Amino acid sequence: SKVRVAYKGLPGAYTEDAALKAYPKCETVPCLDFDTAFKCVESWLVDKAVLPIESSIVGSIHRNYDLLIRHKLHIVGEIHLQIKHCLLAQNGVTKQDLRCVISHPQVLVQCETMLTNLGVTNIGVDDTAAAARVVALEERRDIGAIASSRAAKLYGLDILAEGIQDDDVNVTRFLILARDPIFPGTDRPYKTSIVFSLDEDPTVLFRALGAFALRNINLSKIESRPLKHCPLSALDDSKEGSATSFKYLLYIDFEASLADPRARYALENLQECTRFFRILGCYPVDKTDTIASS
Repeated sequence: SKVRVAYKGLPGAYTEDAALKAYPKCETVPCLDFDTAFKCVESWLVDKAVLPIESSIVGSIHRNYDLLIRHKLHIVGEIHLQIKHCLLAQNGVTKQDLRCVISHPQVLVQCETMLTNLGVTNIGVDDTAAAARVVALEERRDIGAIASSRAAKLYGLDILAEGIQDDDVNVTRFLILARDPIFPGTDRPYKTSIVFSLDEDPTVLFRALGAFALRNINLSKIESRPLKHCPLSALDDSKEGSATSFKYLLYIDFEASLADPRARYALENLQECTRFFRILGCYPVDKTDTIASS
C-alpha cells in the first residue's frame, strides 16, 4: 500500500510538494491546519506528516516548534525544497487585466516588488493553493493568484510570470514526522534534534553548549522559545510523556547520529543541567543545496 502523508493546505500547496519530494509515490492527505496533521499520524489515519519549520526568508515557524513538544511524534527526515512563486490567472488574462492578487500573506511580502509595479490590491488567504483555487472558481479576469506551477496545472490556470519573488534564493526546511523513530546509523550524515529547559544558573548555558563543543559536534540550529507570560506545556521523554510547564525552552539541531558515542556522551552531560529534556528525532541530513515556503 502507498505511504499516506498528511500536510496542511489544499492540493498544490508547497508543503505537498515537499511530501512528494520525500515520497514520490505517496498518497497525500490535505489537512485544515498543522495540529490536525499531527493528530492524523497519532490516530493512525496516515503514516507520516510533513510540516515547514524554517524559511530562508521569514525564519523559524514558531507555531510548529510548539507543536513538536505538544505531541509525541518523532522527526524521521528533513526536506529542503526551493520555491519559485508564479503569478497565475484565468486563461487568456494578461497582467494588465489584474486589479487584485491573492496569496498567503508571507508570499505577498516576498513578491512585493512585482506587486507594486503592477499596482494591484493584495489580499491574504491561508494557503497559496487555496488562492489558486479561488481564482479558478471565481472565473474573473481581474483576479490573480501567487502559487506554484503545479497549482497552475491542478486548477487549470495560466502562468503569467514565474520566479517573481524578490529574493532568488527562497527556501524552506520541512520536517517529516512519524509515530516511531528510525534507527540511526553512521553510514551517512545524520542530524539530531532535541529540546530542553535549563536550571536557573548563570553558567548553565555555557555548560550546556560546552557538552557539544568539547566533542567537536557542530550545532546547526539553536532556537529559543521564551514564554514568560504564558508557560508552555511540554511532553517529556519519559514513557508516560508527562506534561510539564516551562517559561523557556531551547531547541537544538546538532550534526551527529545517536549511534555516535560522542553524541551519547554529550547528551549525558547535557542532562546533568536540564530540568526537562526530550529527543525530537535523529534522521539523515538532506544534502540538497536548496531548502520552500509554506
